[in-house]
Amino acid sequence: MTSVHKAPPFDPELGATLVALGDLITPTLTPDMIDGMRQSFVTAPIEDLLANRPVEHSERTIPGPVGAPDLIVSIFRRKDHVAGGPGIFHIHGGGMVLGDRFLGADWLIDWVELLDAVAVSVEYRLAPENPDPAPVEDCYAGLEWVAANAAELGIDPGRLIVAGASAGGGLAAGVALMARDRGGPRLAGQLLIYPMLDDRNDTISSRQFDGVGVWDRTSNDTGWDALLGDRRKTEDVSIYAAPARAEDLSNLPPTFIDVASAEVFRDEDIAYASTIWACGGDAELHVWPGGFHGFDMFFPQAALSVMAREARTQWLRRVLDA
Repeated sequence: MTSVHKAPPFDPELGATLVALGDLITPTLTPDMIDGMRQSFVTAPIEDLLANRPVEHSERTIPGPVGAPDLIVSIFRRKDHVAGGPGIFHIHGGGMVLGDRFLGADWLIDWVELLDAVAVSVEYRLAPENPDPAPVEDCYAGLEWVAANAAELGIDPGRLIVAGASAGGGLAAGVALMARDRGGPRLAGQLLIYPMLDDRNDTISSRQFDGVGVWDRTSNDTGWDALLGDRRKTEDVSIYAAPARAEDLSNLPPTFIDVASAEVFRDEDIAYASTIWACGGDAELHVWPGGFHGFDMFFPQAALSVMAREARTQWLRRVLDA
């Protein structure tokens, strides 16, 4: 009898890429590896990403949550930006323990150029040094600042969305729930790219990928343990830290969720979209067959990656032009 936990195959093109990269990509992150990964996990210089692009970058220091340090945000806008365009508040990935505000900047720059959007990417505090609720509260403070300063930034506050990938997708979902529950900024949409939503790590897909791919079951344990400590898997975990725990997903903005079929987050992300639908909400879900976690970041030229990125851009066009 075939095991129900046998993993689905990787896309042939992407699987060959994983093999070719070999030891350059490790599927497993353990707590003792966090410091070393922070040293080696370097994003491309922003000057390189902006070379020959009609997009400019600036930085601002903004207030953090009450009683917490100030935050740094990066602002991207087209050099010929027309005021009153859409706004994208971006939250980077990295498993809650890695990364900076420039992770994912390549697709941000694409959206800025294609949609004449203004994108703001926030540098939030990382776990385990800054456990929950520090990361999500930092991100919410950033969103409030963007909404309050929309006119200065050249953003139409009625066309503001929150976006993030992986841990950033989970934080984006948490921020959207906070905005709903606190009467905060009214969002036009939330773009959740293979989001990290569920601290319990007990789905079938979370068991199918252990020691294989990118960001496996053990890595997921590492990230959630760093964020939540002893509260993990208890009733003391808030829906803003682990949005998959929310039973009521009504009154959320239009939502885009995508995930790969060959990654840990597959089942929790599908369930999140299903709960939005069950609560009468608007969600678009894509499950990319044979993709591994972050496939489009590691190999953007792959056919599946091109399709995934185009689907996100088309959704942004529909939501922001509505």
